[in-house]
Amino acid sequence: MPHERVLISGAGIAGITLAHWLHHHGFSPTVVERAPAPRAGGYKVDIRGAALSVVERMGLTDAIRAACTDIQGGSVVTASGKRVASMDGDSFGGREHEDSELPRGELGRLLYEATEKKADFRFGDSITALDQTGDDVEVTFASGTTERFDLVVGADGLHSATRALAFGPEDQYVRDLGYYVSVYTVPNHLNLDREELTYVGPGRTALMYSTAGDPNARAMFLWSSPSLEYDRGDANAQRELLRSAYADEGWEVPTLLEAAETTPDFYFDTLSQVHMDHWFTGKVALVGDAAHCASAASGQGTSLALVGGYVLAGELSRAKDPTAAFAAYEQRMRGFAETNQALGPANIKRMVLRGKGQIRVAMTMLALMSRMPGKERMMARVAATIHKAATAIDLPDYEAAD
Repeated sequence: MPHERVLISGAGIAGITLAHWLHHHGFSPTVVERAPAPRAGGYKVDIRGAALSVVERMGLTDAIRAACTDIQGGSVVTASGKRVASMDGDSFGGREHEDSELPRGELGRLLYEATEKKADFRFGDSITALDQTGDDVEVTFASGTTERFDLVVGADGLHSATRALAFGPEDQYVRDLGYYVSVYTVPNHLNLDREELTYVGPGRTALMYSTAGDPNARAMFLWSSPSLEYDRGDANAQRELLRSAYADEGWEVPTLLEAAETTPDFYFDTLSQVHMDHWFTGKVALVGDAAHCASAASGQGTSLALVGGYVLAGELSRAKDPTAAFAAYEQRMRGFAETNQALGPANIKRMVLRGKGQIRVAMTMLALMSRMPGKERMMARVAATIHKAATAIDLPDYEAAD
């Protein structure tokens, strides 16, 4: 299907990766993104397993290594700031082999710079309607224009508008894991130097870390909660929910909450997953979080996005029609996605502890383990589980349509 016009909704990791590889295979990709410019900021993300092969084939390995967080160590702290347990950065982050960790905004920048001349990027716009009654897809945009494309791919995340238009309401597919997450930039008032500190309270976890080359730091909050009623477009209401959840917590939490008022990149959402029977309908398909969000707790959302974009473009280059391509893409990716989704619920229970008794036991065990010989081998077992999931796919070497 050379030179097919493909519209991609979302200029995140999955969307840009897909655009890059579609162009590589001879397609004409257009990327529409609601944000006015490529998104900066965000939490640190990991590239593991099969995703490392994707960025290597894009020629980005060296640039990604240069942008790594270079976090040297991590510690669990008490309410008074005492370090209970400490270990090296890779062990603390569950990394092994050639895994790379870098800020999400930096990865997005590198992908965009490698792709911006290979696709038609349209920022500040979004899809409002899809019509598949003809031989192609008629797309209506928020800007008021209407255009026709051969294929449309939703790469617009957990709350995908494309998925809602093509498949139905969000509540049919999004499963709340019972936790909330908030991430944003904060002043580095502790003068951390490539270090991560984690505080654990009953049902509440807060952490702060600094990365190489960034004078600021970032804070992350993870907490268990019944479903909350709030407007996803109202950041002030979200800040109030965050303050309420952590009102009685110690450590540096009050200072970090104050920074939420003026931070330029406040993020707040549920920890949720997406589960769907099919990732395509007609000439519309989904990729990345829109299709199979594993949640931030899995640590594998970025790798799934990179691999998904690569595989979808590759299968489109091989097939004679989009239905066959979409089916082959889903068949190849589904097991990989489900294996990595399984990490989320298991990981979050280790990240957010329910009661004071569980916290005391966990802190005692961590303190003992951090002083024991061979602690790296014990932590490596956790990393091995993640690595197994990160490599649970046979990644083809698709030939370019030159």
